[in-house]
Amino acid sequence: MNWNYAKLRGRIKEIFGTQEAFAKAIGISSVSLSQRLNNALEFTQEEIFNSCEVLNIPLTDMMSYFFTKIV
Repeated sequence: MNWNYAKLRGRIKEIFGTQEAFAKAIGISSVSLSQRLNNALEFTQEEIFNSCEVLNIPLTDMMSYFFTKIV
């Protein structure tokens, strides 16, 4: 299944400026992050929770950032 990460990409840019800085903050490489944002790989549960923490995303809003289907 493919996910729309547009909202997540916007939040990453807003908080970190670059995907590279965000990837470093959650402990993965920028290549790994790119693969996840392009639906080549899936985010792990740990990566999702770490992302919410560093991006100040309330867990109640997690679904809209990580689980919006591409229509």
